[in-house]
Amino acid sequence: MGISEGLKRGTIEIMILSLLKSQDMYGYQLCQELEKKSKGLFILQEGSLYPSLYRMLEKGYISDKKEQVGKRRVRVYYHIEPRGIDYFEEIKKEYFSLNRGILFALGFGDLEDFINGSN
Repeated sequence: MGISEGLKRGTIEIMILSLLKSQDMYGYQLCQELEKKSKGLFILQEGSLYPSLYRMLEKGYISDKKEQVGKRRVRVYYHIEPRGIDYFEEIKKEYFSLNRGILFALGFGDLEDFINGSN
Protein backbone atom coordinates (compact mmCIF):
# COMPACT_ATOMS: atom_id res chain seq x y z
CA MET A 1 0.00 0.00 0.00
CA GLY A 2 1.37 3.41 -0.97
CA ILE A 3 1.54 6.40 1.32
CA SER A 4 -1.46 8.09 -0.30
CA GLU A 5 -3.64 4.99 0.14
CA GLY A 6 -2.71 4.68 3.83
CA LEU A 7 -3.30 8.38 4.38
CA LYS A 8 -6.64 8.24 2.58
CA ARG A 9 -7.73 5.19 4.56
CA GLY A 10 -6.87 6.88 7.86
CA THR A 11 -8.55 10.09 6.79
CA ILE A 12 -11.73 8.27 5.84
CA GLU A 13 -11.81 6.50 9.21
CA ILE A 14 -11.33 9.68 11.24
CA MET A 15 -14.04 11.45 9.25
CA ILE A 16 -16.52 8.56 9.57
CA LEU A 17 -15.95 8.28 13.31
CA SER A 18 -16.34 12.03 13.69
CA LEU A 19 -19.75 11.89 12.01
CA LEU A 20 -20.87 8.84 13.98
CA LYS A 21 -20.05 10.61 17.25
CA SER A 22 -23.03 12.90 16.63
CA GLN A 23 -25.52 10.28 15.41
CA ASP A 24 -25.95 6.84 13.86
CA MET A 25 -25.92 6.97 10.05
CA TYR A 26 -26.25 4.68 7.06
CA GLY A 27 -23.71 4.51 4.21
CA TYR A 28 -25.21 6.91 1.71
CA GLN A 29 -25.93 9.38 4.50
CA LEU A 30 -22.28 9.23 5.61
CA CYS A 31 -21.11 10.04 2.07
CA GLN A 32 -23.53 12.96 1.79
CA GLU A 33 -22.58 14.38 5.20
CA LEU A 34 -18.84 14.14 4.44
CA GLU A 35 -19.34 16.07 1.23
CA LYS A 36 -21.54 18.65 2.95
CA LYS A 37 -19.25 19.17 5.97
CA SER A 38 -16.16 19.45 3.74
CA LYS A 39 -17.95 22.08 1.62
CA GLY A 40 -17.71 19.76 -1.38
CA LEU A 41 -13.92 19.28 -1.15
CA PHE A 42 -14.09 15.66 0.03
CA ILE A 43 -16.28 13.42 -2.08
CA LEU A 44 -16.36 9.79 -1.03
CA GLN A 45 -17.96 7.19 -3.27
CA GLU A 46 -19.94 4.50 -1.47
CA GLY A 47 -17.61 1.86 -2.95
CA SER A 48 -14.69 3.44 -1.08
CA LEU A 49 -16.69 3.83 2.12
CA TYR A 50 -17.64 0.23 2.79
CA PRO A 51 -14.14 -1.30 3.08
CA SER A 52 -13.41 1.22 5.86
CA LEU A 53 -16.72 0.47 7.57
CA TYR A 54 -16.06 -3.28 7.41
CA ARG A 55 -12.55 -2.85 8.87
CA MET A 56 -13.91 -0.76 11.72
CA LEU A 57 -16.69 -3.30 12.35
CA GLU A 58 -14.11 -6.09 12.59
CA LYS A 59 -12.04 -4.07 15.07
CA GLY A 60 -15.07 -3.29 17.24
CA TYR A 61 -14.90 0.48 16.68
CA ILE A 62 -18.42 0.56 15.29
CA SER A 63 -21.45 -1.71 15.22
CA ASP A 64 -24.23 -2.03 12.68
CA LYS A 65 -27.98 -2.41 12.95
CA LYS A 66 -30.40 -3.27 10.15
CA GLU A 67 -33.68 -1.39 9.99
CA GLN A 68 -36.63 -1.98 7.69
CA VAL A 69 -37.41 1.02 5.48
CA GLY A 70 -40.61 0.64 3.56
CA LYS A 71 -41.89 -2.80 2.62
CA ARG A 72 -38.74 -4.33 1.14
CA ARG A 73 -35.78 -2.08 1.81
CA VAL A 74 -33.37 -2.54 4.67
CA ARG A 75 -30.90 0.13 5.77
CA VAL A 76 -27.79 -0.62 7.76
CA TYR A 77 -27.11 2.05 10.37
CA TYR A 78 -23.64 2.35 11.88
CA HIS A 79 -23.02 3.26 15.51
CA ILE A 80 -19.75 4.26 17.17
CA GLU A 81 -18.77 2.08 20.13
CA PRO A 82 -16.76 3.20 23.19
CA ARG A 83 -13.69 1.53 21.67
CA GLY A 84 -14.27 3.61 18.51
CA ILE A 85 -14.46 6.83 20.52
CA ASP A 86 -11.10 6.00 22.14
CA TYR A 87 -9.62 5.18 18.73
CA PHE A 88 -11.04 8.42 17.27
CA GLU A 89 -9.40 10.52 19.99
CA GLU A 90 -6.09 8.72 19.46
CA ILE A 91 -5.98 9.08 15.67
CA LYS A 92 -7.23 12.66 15.84
CA LYS A 93 -4.19 13.62 17.94
CA GLU A 94 -1.86 11.74 15.58
CA TYR A 95 -3.50 13.32 12.53
CA PHE A 96 -3.11 16.89 13.79
CA SER A 97 0.44 16.25 14.97
CA LEU A 98 1.39 14.77 11.59
CA ASN A 99 -0.18 17.65 9.69
CA ARG A 100 1.54 20.20 11.89
CA GLY A 101 4.88 18.48 11.29
CA ILE A 102 4.28 18.48 7.53
CA LEU A 103 3.47 22.21 7.59
CA PHE A 104 6.68 22.93 9.50
CA ALA A 105 8.70 20.75 7.10
CA LEU A 106 7.23 22.62 4.13
CA GLY A 107 8.35 25.90 5.63
CA PHE A 108 5.10 27.10 7.12
CA GLY A 109 5.14 28.18 10.76
CA ASP A 110 1.70 26.77 11.38
CA LEU A 111 -1.73 26.33 9.85
CA GLU A 112 -2.38 30.09 9.87
CA ASP A 113 0.74 30.69 7.75
CA PHE A 114 -0.32 27.97 5.34
CA ILE A 115 -3.82 29.40 4.98
CA ASN A 116 -2.45 32.91 4.41
CA GLY A 117 0.12 31.62 1.91
CA SER A 118 3.11 32.97 3.81
CA ASN A 119 6.25 30.95 4.44
